[in-house]
Amino acid sequence: MGYPSDLSDTEWQNLRRLLPAPKRGGRPRTTDLRSVVNAIFYVLRSGCAWRMLPQDFPPFPTVYMYFKQWRDDGTWQRVHDVLRDRIRRLDGRKKSPSAAIVDSQSVKTTEKGGPAATMRARK
Repeated sequence: MGYPSDLSDTEWQNLRRLLPAPKRGGRPRTTDLRSVVNAIFYVLRSGCAWRMLPQDFPPFPTVYMYFKQWRDDGTWQRVHDVLRDRIRRLDGRKKSPSAAIVDSQSVKTTEKGGPAATMRARK
């Protein structure tokens, strides 16, 4: 049974090379990483709680452990950077963006200044 958030075979081939190799020593990895990534994408896409993952995914503590580990060791950032750079090159653009635009409608600000503004007003 597949879900709309599941990776295609091509997407998986591109992504699996970017995931950390199993650690040397200890028990061999028995968890299918494609199922883990599909479960993570399911949670992100559906907005469900980790505990509510369907039973055809690996157990939620395992999925969440990989999610946290990859977040903390920079794997997700590396995946993002590599895929962004690859897409930009395929689009005929420079590898890294040269400019950024911040839309004032999107960036929340406050009408009142914080403690630093209060200190400046007193001087």
